[in-house]
Amino acid sequence: MATSRSSRQTPGWGRPLRLLLRLVLMGVGLGVITGSALKLAGTGAQRGDWPIPSWLVSTDIAPQDEEAVTATGSSAPLSSRNDNLGRFETRNELTALSQRWKELAATQADLKVSAFMLVLDDGRYAQLEPDTALPAASSIKTPILLVTLEELDAGRLRWNEPLTLTKTVVGGGAGWMASKPIGTRFPTHEVATEMIRVSDNTATNLLIDRLGGKEALNLRFNALGLSATAVNNWLPDLGGTNTTSARDLAHAIALVDTGEALSIRSRDLFRQVMGTSITNTLIPRGLMRGLGGQQGKPDQSLMIKGYRVLNKTGDIGIAYADAGLIELPDGNRAVAAFLVKGPFNDPRSTEMIRKLTAAMAPVLKPKPAVSPAVSQPSTNQ
Repeated sequence: MATSRSSRQTPGWGRPLRLLLRLVLMGVGLGVITGSALKLAGTGAQRGDWPIPSWLVSTDIAPQDEEAVTATGSSAPLSSRNDNLGRFETRNELTALSQRWKELAATQADLKVSAFMLVLDDGRYAQLEPDTALPAASSIKTPILLVTLEELDAGRLRWNEPLTLTKTVVGGGAGWMASKPIGTRFPTHEVATEMIRVSDNTATNLLIDRLGGKEALNLRFNALGLSATAVNNWLPDLGGTNTTSARDLAHAIALVDTGEALSIRSRDLFRQVMGTSITNTLIPRGLMRGLGGQQGKPDQSLMIKGYRVLNKTGDIGIAYADAGLIELPDGNRAVAAFLVKGPFNDPRSTEMIRKLTAAMAPVLKPKPAVSPAVSQPSTNQ
């Protein structure tokens, strides 16, 4: 009897083991229940049946960062995600300006004139035979720059990729690259910049060749909606076989500035290169004339008034052109393009572009901004 009493009083492992087993079973059961509940909640949230509390929504990506990622990683046009960039859409024709352009062109009946202007932010526009295909001269270098930067965005071209000078691409006329020995290599960024800065024809031919040649480039123009734009000959193309229209030139620039083409980074490169053009005797000078006031150097005088023009001209003697982006003092932007075909080296052709631009200037001039009311300090004691 003593031995039996002693065994009952000695603590054993039975009770702790049973308690541990119960805890394990309870933990497994709670895990299964919780997992099932979370799965159902996630499915319901995806369907929109269950709202997600605001404190569960991630805010790690700032809106501007998300836009930058989307701009380069999505096929959707940037303009569809940010209406502040404007769009290439004609909404309200400025009939008085269109008529004025028609009257100016009629004073020189032997000149063929094409003109187009669009304010990207509100759709106001004017036109004169905007879709007539005329010799592009060096103005075709703007859409070539656009396609070059598209290749950069696609990863098929690098901005510092060397391009080799060959006999095929050497072009006369404007520029200095033709004077370099055959076999000289130029980085793409220098080629693209010189094509715009000093209108280097050899630089242009280097890019035409690198982009796959004339036929491949024309297919790219068509894909962009530039139906009147075509490269049919190496530059300088003094015969005027390369063509474009005023609407096409304006459209090419607008595609970039509205975000419909190119990433944000390449858009900046486009604007940077276009800003290097040294010829400012057509749209900039005509705009300055139309705005009135002191007539100094066009770029500096326009800057003082709050305007900036990023433009590219063309000149092959029988045809002249100019097209550019015009930044206005109120932050709005317009695109404008002018083409004139006439007798060889006829000064009336360039003067016509200046007159058309001068007539356009008043409609681009924004209304004076009203200063916000400033509250006066109270005189009450």
